[in-house]
Amino acid sequence: MKKSVTFSPEVRERAVRMVFESRLDHPSLWAAVESIAAKIGCTAQTLHNWVRQHERGTGQQDNPTSNEQQRIKALEREVKELRKANEILRLASAYFAQAELDRRWKS
Repeated sequence: MKKSVTFSPEVRERAVRMVFESRLDHPSLWAAVESIAAKIGCTAQTLHNWVRQHERGTGQQDNPTSNEQQRIKALEREVKELRKANEILRLASAYFAQAELDRRWKS
C-alpha cells in the first residue's frame, strides 16, 4: 500500500519555480514537469497540478480563479433574478395599461 506524501508549501513553490525556470531547456512543459518531479520525489501529474494551480492563482492561465468563479456564479444568479423581476414588471405594466384603457372607454 502506498503512503501519500505531503509536501510543504515551500517545496511546492520551489518546484513550480524550477519548472518555470527550466521550461526553455525542455521541448514541452510536460517534459520540464517530469524532469523536476523526478528530482523532488513526487509524481509528474502532482507537479503538473501544482503548476496549473499556480498559473490560475496568478492569472497566467485563461481559466478564472476559484474566487472569480464564485463571483461569476453569484452575478449570474443575480442577473437571472433581475430578468425575472423585469419580466414580472413588464407584464404588470401591460396589465395595468390595458385596464386603464378599458376604464377610459367605460366612462
